[in-house]
Order: sequence, then C-alpha cells, then structure tokens
Amino acid sequence: MIQIVPVETKKQKRLFIDFPHSLYAGNPNYVPALFLEQNDLLSPDKHPFYKHSQAQPFLAFRNDEIVGRICAIWNNNHNAFNHVNEGQWGFFDCIDDQEVANALFETAEKWVKAKGGDTIVGPINLSTNDTVGLLVEGFDRPPVAMMPYNSPYYMDLITNAGYGHKVDLRAYLVMEQTADKRSVKLLDKLEERLKRSGITLRQFNVKDFKNEAAKVRDIYNRAWDKNSGFVPMTEDEFNYTAKDLKMILDPRFAIVAEKDGELVGFGLGIPDINQILIKVKKGRLLPTGIFKLLFGKKKINLLRVLMLGVLEDYRKLGIEACLYGRIIRESKDSNIKGAECSWMLEHNYMMNHAIEQMNGELYKRYRLYQKSL
Repeated sequence: MIQIVPVETKKQKRLFIDFPHSLYAGNPNYVPALFLEQNDLLSPDKHPFYKHSQAQPFLAFRNDEIVGRICAIWNNNHNAFNHVNEGQWGFFDCIDDQEVANALFETAEKWVKAKGGDTIVGPINLSTNDTVGLLVEGFDRPPVAMMPYNSPYYMDLITNAGYGHKVDLRAYLVMEQTADKRSVKLLDKLEERLKRSGITLRQFNVKDFKNEAAKVRDIYNRAWDKNSGFVPMTEDEFNYTAKDLKMILDPRFAIVAEKDGELVGFGLGIPDINQILIKVKKGRLLPTGIFKLLFGKKKINLLRVLMLGVLEDYRKLGIEACLYGRIIRESKDSNIKGAECSWMLEHNYMMNHAIEQMNGELYKRYRLYQKSL
C-alpha cells in the first residue's frame, strides 16, 4: 500500500531533503545537496519564489518506509510571462518502482490541475532559474555545481507515466589542453574588431557589486527572453542568488561586454564546488563540512560557465565567443584545467556552434518532459 503525504512539518521537510542520501548510498557520482540550500528552497518564509508562486512537496511511503518524493509547483510569473497555464514538478526521486512513481506523478498532476493547469512540465526545482532537467546521457561522472544527477531508470519511470520529450539541454566540456588554440588566438583580433565598434570586455567589478549585479540582472532578463520556458528573475530572486554566488565569485571568470558604458552581454564561470560537496556527508556543513569547503577551494580544477548572454541586437558579432574565450584564457594562470558550459538549449545553434568551434565536447544531456492534463 503506497501512501502519499504532503510535507507540512519541519520533520517531514528534513525527511524529504535527506531521502536521496539513502537512495544513492554507495553511488560514487552522487553529490549531496547542501541541506541549508535545500531547506531554503522549500521554505516559503525564506525563499523569494513564494512571494509570487506556490509549491507543495510530497513524500511516498510504503510500510512506513520512504520510497519516493516529488514537489508540485505553480509558478504564476512563468505562466504570465509565457502566456500558459502550466504547472511543474521537481525534486523527484524514487526507488525503481513504477507503481510508486505513478502515485507521485498523479499526486502532483492532481495538485496542478486544481490550480487550473492544463499541462505539467519537469523536472524543475523551483523555476528555470534553479536546477533543471533530468540527466539522460553522461551517467559516468559526477554533476558539476548546480547541475542535477539521477539514476538511468528515472527515464523509464517518467515516460511510462505518460510524459513526452519537451526539450533537451546540453552540457559541453571544454578542456584547456584540447581547446582549439586557433580559436582562442583569434580572440585578440576579434576583440580588436569589437573595439572598433565601441564594444569592450572587462572583468566584473566586485568593489561595486550591488550596481554591477543590477546591470547583470537587466541583461539576464532581456537576453534570455526568447528561451523556452524562461521566466525573468524578480529583484528579490536575483539578489538572493547573487548573494550566494558572491561567496564563490572570482572576477577573472566574470566577464562583461559593454558599449558606451552600457552592458550588452556577460559571461559567468563559477568554481565546481561539487568537487568538495561530494565529500560532505548528507550536505551538512557542520561540524566538519565547512572545513572541507574552506580548504578545498584551492584544489578545484573545473569551472562551470553558468550564465552567458548577449542582447539580441548585439548577437552575431562574436561577443559570445569572446566571453567564452576570455573565461578559458583566464584559467591558464590558475588550477583550473577546463570548464563545463551548461546548460544550452538543443536548438540554440549559435551558442552551441561557438562552443563546438573551440572543441567543446557534448558530454552530457539533460531533458525536460511534459504531459497534457
């Protein structure tokens, strides 16, 4: 007998957050998410998402044992911006049992339908500005910072529950040793050409963090407006994310492009802190996890290019390639040996081509699924 229980108490929330740790026990590629971060994502009194939208986590029990989890999501801003009546599901983890998976999906679907939804999409934890997608290729390596990981059998659980393909998200690996040196060398000439058009590149000014972050938010919300499923960040949401990123920000890997003092594009690479978190038991920073985080940062050898965008009027000028190239070139004088560029929509041919020109390897693929209600 499967029982689905809405998460309403602190104890239930802790069980919800910790369930993947037991499910993936012994899996060398599993990275435990930080408990504090997950707790905030699921707390209406802590995360700015809940100022405009709702989410309801659920746990699946069989004989008093947790066998799965899911979170049903209703994002009002997403629906208004994209002119849809669409719900989402996220935080899905489940034993390899179709009956359990079906019960979880049916519960999320019923919750979304009660909100007026005619379609449900997932996995999304909480919005496309957070962790997105199901890993469908590249199970042999751990995920990098802020990217998901799951077992291969999840694909069957989801498709057997009636879900179809919505869009694939690509992750490329660009290593310093194998990157196309010709492309990198051409960047100097390309940057000179951009300068003649009044476009210059520089590092993010961390000393003026608040004003710089506000400019980046404007670019982020405008440059991604045509992306499938994108929803602009509110000021509170962006500030919330920026505060976390500030702790690991290295200005060498945060590059902005500007024309006449106005930002027209930017690229952000962050250190792959998952190389440390993979060793932090159950995502708890105390009592020893904080020391692993503090002393392990210097050993990180991979970046994740987390954000890269250029305003529509300035595309096809080579700014994207220069932003990528600057980040890769800056890594030469550090311990960084490469970068994952993720995620890219499968039909974003311009960005995908720019990475492939630098010998970027398409080494992981993630998927969003959808279902009509």
